[in-house]
Amino acid sequence: MFVRISNPSRTRSLEQAVRILAITFLVSLTIPVNPVVARYVSSDSAPGANQALCLPGQLEQFNNSDCANLGPVGRLAELEAMGITFPAEPLPIVPTPADLGVIPFAYAIVSNENVPLYSSPENAQANNPGNSLPASNIKYVSLYQKVKTDQGTYYQIATYEWISGEYIKKVSVPTFRGFELRYNPDNAFGWVLETVSPRSSPAINAPPVNKTYYRYNVLPIYASQTIGDEEWVMVGVNEWLQKRYIARVLPGYTPPAGVSGDRWIEINLQEQVLTVYDSGKLVFATLISSGSPPFYTQPGVFQVYKMLVNDRMSGAFEADRSDYYYLEDVPYILYYDNLRALHGAYWNNYLGYRGSHGCVNLSVADAHWLYDWAREGDYVYVWDPTGKTPTDPALYGAGGF
Repeated sequence: MFVRISNPSRTRSLEQAVRILAITFLVSLTIPVNPVVARYVSSDSAPGANQALCLPGQLEQFNNSDCANLGPVGRLAELEAMGITFPAEPLPIVPTPADLGVIPFAYAIVSNENVPLYSSPENAQANNPGNSLPASNIKYVSLYQKVKTDQGTYYQIATYEWISGEYIKKVSVPTFRGFELRYNPDNAFGWVLETVSPRSSPAINAPPVNKTYYRYNVLPIYASQTIGDEEWVMVGVNEWLQKRYIARVLPGYTPPAGVSGDRWIEINLQEQVLTVYDSGKLVFATLISSGSPPFYTQPGVFQVYKMLVNDRMSGAFEADRSDYYYLEDVPYILYYDNLRALHGAYWNNYLGYRGSHGCVNLSVADAHWLYDWAREGDYVYVWDPTGKTPTDPALYGAGGF
């Protein structure tokens, strides 16, 4: 194997040539050509009789006429054009402070039967209820105090009434947190939603890559391709995931139509992600859960009109109130569209998927970050790139949790 140097003044020692050949050989082994994104090279691009191939790490030393940008160097250039470098550039993300998720409440889920409430522990012992929580499978209370009696343990809730411990089960608040960004990223990125192994090309029957990604892993996204009805995203060299396994952040730094000023919150209903922009910079990104049919989160441009540290949410949509819900001490609420709000959802373990009754659910830590950043009057831009979410305001009621 020989490397021809076109300019005699650039002749290297044998030792240097051997070292360069070794590097070239290793690169050609470790960077396989991706059949989907590889650049087609015509015969017109072949090196001339007096033209050598450019060598890895040496390209900047040559003029374009001195060497041919083909082979491993060409592949490296293609990858660099997509944002893939060796070594890889880390994403400019920083986890938010863990103490944002610390909250002065303990929560419990309430059984789905009709549950008696008592005005005092004494009335509880005497089985003299003064109120009740209607039958429903969506009831959560916050626990303020605990009293043990001969008849059992009772807890004081946010209404200052008491509930028997036999009707509740304590729950842990999910600890997921989004990211602040140190500067605008060069590429899109996203969170893995389920355990998945990538394929070597964008096809379900393509050979799998010996690698596994897990829920909440954060990956850069370099390219996308639609094969039939299936969209695929490229997360590494010869690593492709079906789009449904990842929720993407697709940065856009220009204020959307209808947004005045340089501060806005953006909600992408297709991706189930929320991003925050300030003065031309992407400053925060995280996963959400928006409304699921028929309780959509309404697309449009809105403004935050009320902010609450915590509040109770309850209501029903069906005439018979069979879908009644009751949620105590919902934290860090930003109302922006009637009763639709951005807020912490301590019951939500399915971020990245639709599942609310119209509100935008965030983790407690993320809602806290957003509450600290936001001001009344800030814009909230909600959109669905697929166009599948209804946009007729007549289809939307007041909204729900």
